[in-house]
Amino acid sequence: MKKLFLLVLLALAGFGWWYVRVHGFSARAEPLPVEKLVAERLRHLSVPAAERDLKNPLPLTDANVAEGRAHFADHCAVCHGNDGRGETEMGQGLYPKAPDMRDHDTQEMTDGEIFYIIKNGVRFTGMPAWGATEGHADDEDNWKLVHFIRHLPKQTPQEIQEMEALNPKGHEHGESSEDEEKFLRGEDAPAAAPGSPSPAPSAHTHTH
Repeated sequence: MKKLFLLVLLALAGFGWWYVRVHGFSARAEPLPVEKLVAERLRHLSVPAAERDLKNPLPLTDANVAEGRAHFADHCAVCHGNDGRGETEMGQGLYPKAPDMRDHDTQEMTDGEIFYIIKNGVRFTGMPAWGATEGHADDEDNWKLVHFIRHLPKQTPQEIQEMEALNPKGHEHGESSEDEEKFLRGEDAPAAAPGSPSPAPSAHTHTH
């Protein structure tokens, strides 16, 4: 049995070496079926059993779904899109690409699995960890996101239109504004005109 397992590993390693040599290692490529299967299995196994069985502690109310929708528009839509389909410039540039969260692959996950992935991210993908490194300060926001993700298949055009007003301005494709780029380079931003109000803080000055 061990010999068979080692042979399978060697065969997979050999195939992987050949594939990279022939096709390269571009993030633009579509993952192979075996990669998708392994990724889905690893995603499932990466969530501790105790976390996987958690139920959403927040009631399913219109208010909680609306707050989750606003949070999604501000934090998640740049990759996943307001409709959750993942058909954005950023989402399609990831490897693997951002999934269509309306499909069964996401909708059949438990509340605990979705919550854990939001809070802790997924290694070797573009999914970051959203939440405080310690404590539970962001848990309520993340549980509201779980409610909204469940709502995605029933989303209305009006809701999507409302979300567009909540998307971060100037970051539709993940780009920084000219002033932000100058600031990151250590250059002074242009001085405000006399009598003009101070610029409002960016929508992304908060950490979550």
